[in-house]
Amino acid sequence: MKQKSTAFSLLLSSLLLITATGWIALPPAGLTWNVGTPAPKVQRYLYVVTPGVRNYLGYGGHGIQVFDIDNNHRFVKFIKTGGFSKDGKPSNVKGVDVSLATNCLYISTLEALQCIDLTTEKILWEKQYEGGVDRISISPDGQTIYMPSLEKEFWTVVDAKTGTVIKKIVTNSGAHNTIYGPDGNYVYLAGLKSTMLNVADAKTHTVIKKVGPFGADIRPFTINGAQTLVYVNVNGLLGFEVGNLVSGKFLHRVVVEGFNIGEVKRHGCPSHGIGMTPDEKEIWLCDGANNRLHVFDNTVMPPVQKTSILLKDMPGWITFSLDGKYAYPSTGDVIDVKTRKIIASLEDQQHNDVQSEKMVEIHFAGNRAVAAGDQFGLGQVKHSAKN
Repeated sequence: MKQKSTAFSLLLSSLLLITATGWIALPPAGLTWNVGTPAPKVQRYLYVVTPGVRNYLGYGGHGIQVFDIDNNHRFVKFIKTGGFSKDGKPSNVKGVDVSLATNCLYISTLEALQCIDLTTEKILWEKQYEGGVDRISISPDGQTIYMPSLEKEFWTVVDAKTGTVIKKIVTNSGAHNTIYGPDGNYVYLAGLKSTMLNVADAKTHTVIKKVGPFGADIRPFTINGAQTLVYVNVNGLLGFEVGNLVSGKFLHRVVVEGFNIGEVKRHGCPSHGIGMTPDEKEIWLCDGANNRLHVFDNTVMPPVQKTSILLKDMPGWITFSLDGKYAYPSTGDVIDVKTRKIIASLEDQQHNDVQSEKMVEIHFAGNRAVAAGDQFGLGQVKHSAKN
């Protein structure tokens, strides 16, 4: 009985100590706050980088347009960026990604990569690289960037903190789109001059596997969270193809029904842009000629066409909010995923339309980034895969 009484006294003393000091265990991302003081509210913003449709300044000017996701995607602020060509004009933005480790946003343009501190909103560095820069991807730990040259023979691997070159990976495939796998072990390298998807080992920075061949040269693509399936746009197809990332084999060709292939204003292929809802239940596909998004049921294989959504302009890219509630095509339309309804349109501070194929969701606690989405519409169901 005495032992129980002593244990109870110790427990009570511990609770009183916690109450008196007011500190609890460290919250995520190394942030600390006092129990008596409310934790900083997490703010969810959509960072839209422009010019994100070629070099067209009429779709948002030159810089970053920031929107409040929880306030009907209303304009919050404009952030100036670098990224100028030799003639002094703003260069095409090619990609955007976030490192929580460095608390930085990275923007690739035709010539260079720039690193912007998310707290101060200042450019920390901007460097030009051999062969130019296309759509980048950052490792899940935020330390490493895979940077495709501009449709040339190689990818460059760089340190996210300094921009220092670590290694060059030669694929001779017309380097273009890049996805760092969610487990950080593999990087998927799609060249627009090849029907094969290269898979690199993220430790050795060497190509260890190829997936395909697909029906034509690969354009935008996305993968599921388990890294077992890849969904690719290819030249000449209004639709998409599916490959097995484990076996390396081509699986399915899915064609959009009820719509004709027509002329597109940009990119030269009928479907340029494909994304997967975070729960992986649906595939959303861009249709440039018909100004539509086509939605497919991804709970069956091959995926089955369900419905289509008319947009205000030609879509050239598609991604989703982290919670899966919103779809973000490059047209600036904001779509409620559940109802398929367009519920907002991105507008700058002068109420002009903002459109971009380069956008990413960032969450802040206080003045520091604590979570970030991706620009590719990746699946988020990370059950184990056998590779």
